[in-house]
Amino acid sequence: MLQIKALFPVPFGYDQHPDPVRLNTALRDLFIAREQEGKRHANPGPITLRNEQVFESHFHLFSWPEPAIVELRDFCLSRVSQIAAELNGYDAATRARLNIKTDAWFHVTRRNGFFGVHNHPLASWSGVYCVSAGEHDANQPDSGLLNFLHPHIGQSMYLDAGNERFKFPFGTQNYGLSLQPGQLVLFPSWLLHQVLPFYGEGERITVAFNCSLSLR
Repeated sequence: MLQIKALFPVPFGYDQHPDPVRLNTALRDLFIAREQEGKRHANPGPITLRNEQVFESHFHLFSWPEPAIVELRDFCLSRVSQIAAELNGYDAATRARLNIKTDAWFHVTRRNGFFGVHNHPLASWSGVYCVSAGEHDANQPDSGLLNFLHPHIGQSMYLDAGNERFKFPFGTQNYGLSLQPGQLVLFPSWLLHQVLPFYGEGERITVAFNCSLSLR
């Protein structure tokens, strides 16, 4: 009998903060206040394509001393440690030796804001935490999606009736996430992704971070 097995999968990690309303209220107030200070907290050298409806902070967010930032940092990095340990088969003693270096920043996105295709060199794991999803227009189901590009796109040399309609997980469709407040997603840093235009009211606020790991 024919057997079909999946090879070369891409691991993702998902979690939900246990008390997101309290944490996200504090984070939103802090981020909006820092955004209003303008260039003082803005990324001084943006590279990835974006527009003026997106505010991107500098990359030192997890060094801020505010209790909400410390709580978020500990939540995010503990999950990075967990996914690295589980996928690498580290026991508890080895996991305790993991040292995580990280860059972290926040985005405030308003109507029509988008963030172009990119990945994160010099890191093994990246993550996005949702502070606020905004209020999406009812007729815009793709508004603000965190969209991951399938790594096999461009490598399919030939499409016909034998492969063009593969079912999940074998198809080559992109994968879009509509993040919800308190949600954390972790993914390999090499994976290309983008944020589709946000069509809605209020702010779409996220925290992003990259991690490189070593053993002490």
